[in-house]
Amino acid sequence: MTPSGIEEILPPGPYRESVPRLALAKARAVTRAGVGGIVLAADTVVVVGEELLGKPRDAADARRMLRLLRGRAHEVITGVALVDTEHGREATSAVVTTVVMGHFDDAALEAYVTSGGPLDKAGAYAIQEIPEGWVTSLVGSYTNVVGLPLAETRALLAEFRVPLLAPGSAGRGDDEL
Repeated sequence: MTPSGIEEILPPGPYRESVPRLALAKARAVTRAGVGGIVLAADTVVVVGEELLGKPRDAADARRMLRLLRGRAHEVITGVALVDTEHGREATSAVVTTVVMGHFDDAALEAYVTSGGPLDKAGAYAIQEIPEGWVTSLVGSYTNVVGLPLAETRALLAEFRVPLLAPGSAGRGDDEL
């Protein structure tokens, strides 16, 4: 994995358009740093109402975000970008998942914040780490909320004719999907 090194500032425009553009900027930055072949980059944001929730600045900001999400629906938007340096091709995709949070209590919220878990996560949570029952409904891609929408990423890779191995094939190369 090669960090892009760019400042992660969303370009102007609707989030469903600007998040994939940021992912593309990351991929392009990696190629400018000398990485060749197929470069995959992604960026994820959480949107509740009109408010964009990035990574919290500190524990107090994480508490604020989690209180804002509690009992409400929000969108997790991931932009995925591919750059093929050999053929000069680029492609992006935006994946949107709607997540509804339940009414978790302040003690559970405080325990999660104290764990340090929310401090490096967009929206101050990782769905795979939060207590059972915090999410009451999810419409869309679960893996998008985890961090990378697998089905949609697989589809982009297929467009670029990147061979994908079946689970358990151990890199034999004969089980391309």
